[in-house]
Amino acid sequence: MSIHVFSTRIQVPDTSPLQAHFLSPSAPIPGILFIHGWGGDQRFDLKRAQTLAGLGCLCLTFDLTGHHEHEAERDQVTRAQNLRDACLAYDKLISHPLVDPQSIAVVGHSYGAYLATLLSQLRDIRWLSLLAPALYQDDEWLKPKDQLNRTLLATYRQQAHTKEDNQALLAGSLFKGDVLLLEAEHDPYIPKQTILNYRNAFTEAKSMTHRIIYEADHALTQKTAQYNYSTLLYRWAQEMITGARTGLLLT
Repeated sequence: MSIHVFSTRIQVPDTSPLQAHFLSPSAPIPGILFIHGWGGDQRFDLKRAQTLAGLGCLCLTFDLTGHHEHEAERDQVTRAQNLRDACLAYDKLISHPLVDPQSIAVVGHSYGAYLATLLSQLRDIRWLSLLAPALYQDDEWLKPKDQLNRTLLATYRQQAHTKEDNQALLAGSLFKGDVLLLEAEHDPYIPKQTILNYRNAFTEAKSMTHRIIYEADHALTQKTAQYNYSTLLYRWAQEMITGARTGLLLT
């Protein structure tokens, strides 16, 4: 996105006017969609969304079906339903008159990062931030997520997978924007192999930034881990989004 420059003058008593310029960001502005993890809700993202809005972006957080006020439905909700939620939230974001539909970032955590990757194949996304992205088998897509076999799932995540056998990894292989991939050092749910599966999938990405949040568990329960995640996200967003708006992408 470009910057508008307007010439103006500042009137000074008893002398000639001072030459000046207004510089303002062009409208529309970038949009950022946040997708929380399984069992969480949008409260995980609100503070970070508030800070990122300060970069001149419009942010949208929301609760997936089966979460927060609709928690009673969780044992019946499917991945297909939650991907539909993500699509509808994306459409809500780009419908805002201030948002540039060509400048959309999606920030996902765990299950939300999995959905964000799938969403990138269905909607136009420029930037993807994936924190501890979960990975699921393609089969039983319409089975309630809470009813998936957790033992089999844990084994699946320990194995190497590619775009040939996983739809999320296929979506990643088709993504041509910028990616921030974050892993928690002490994550009992998302092993190193799953992170590598995602990293290896983004072969067409414009850029790939992979960072480890040290001493962090999956839920970022420690304040230090939360701070470190926020710092990594803010710095990356500033480089990607602010840089794109000024046309001077940092290296």
